[in-house]
Amino acid sequence: MNDLSGHTPSDAPAEVTAAISRLYLYPVKSCAGVPVQEALLTETGLEFDRAWMVVDGQGQFLTQRALPRMALIRPQLKTCEMVLRAPGMLALHIALDAVEAPARVRVWNDDVAAFDMGAVAAQWFSDFLGIPARLVRFDPDCQRISNLQWTGGIRALNQFSDAYSLLIISQASLDHLNGKLLAAGAAAVELARFRPNIVLGNAVAASAVSELLPHDEDRLETLQIDTEQGVVRLKPVKPCVRCPIPNIDPATAISSPEVSDMLQSYRHDVRVDGAVTFGMNAIILRGFDHLLKVGQVVQANYKFD
Repeated sequence: MNDLSGHTPSDAPAEVTAAISRLYLYPVKSCAGVPVQEALLTETGLEFDRAWMVVDGQGQFLTQRALPRMALIRPQLKTCEMVLRAPGMLALHIALDAVEAPARVRVWNDDVAAFDMGAVAAQWFSDFLGIPARLVRFDPDCQRISNLQWTGGIRALNQFSDAYSLLIISQASLDHLNGKLLAAGAAAVELARFRPNIVLGNAVAASAVSELLPHDEDRLETLQIDTEQGVVRLKPVKPCVRCPIPNIDPATAISSPEVSDMLQSYRHDVRVDGAVTFGMNAIILRGFDHLLKVGQVVQANYKFD
């Protein structure tokens, strides 16, 4: 794929050098994440990320916003199957290469083609969540396009994510938030609450001048990552507006307002009409079928609007 970034970061020394410190997949939308050491970059994001989704009897998507217990559903990806576990439930095994009946489902304002995963999966989710629910898988022949206004006209695809193929957060941003929480007498929180795909940390060999500052991800132009297969370029395009999900403790599914209250005190973003944001949604400019790995160096320049 041709580079669409409008510049080549390799022409001059990068202003920021970081590293991928963590990678996460979320195979089932709004269920627990899976930390991985490497992940294949596809046209829609990381392979298997938000490939499945839970819907109600009318095909409307379900999330932790209304059903915090979804945080307790923990997927595990194996060679040929996904295994789902939840408290008090026997494990549910879902074949990676099998689907059942075609379906139409709704995620936010998009009606998309999907495949129902069958009666056994439906009963499992219904029993655990306490409401009629079904598991569906995204139809790979369907193209769900991110908002062209934010992508600058680039046709960026995603599956069942809220709107974009990747979410990027820096460790420095979380550390900054946790410092504020601790100073206010609240407990520190884990990145799992914010559901990033890529976490940026400081590169081991980077100079202090180029280290990431809190929320630098808000200010970075195209990110360049050199992989074994070639160059990957990712473009942060829209601040991630935060709903109440970061208030939910992933370990207990109990919600308390400390995180949202603290973010309200310092994270209003004029780019999204003053909404509270944390992290950046990103699209893929180059590097489909390349492997992203923890430890890979990330280079970028600052952008000035």
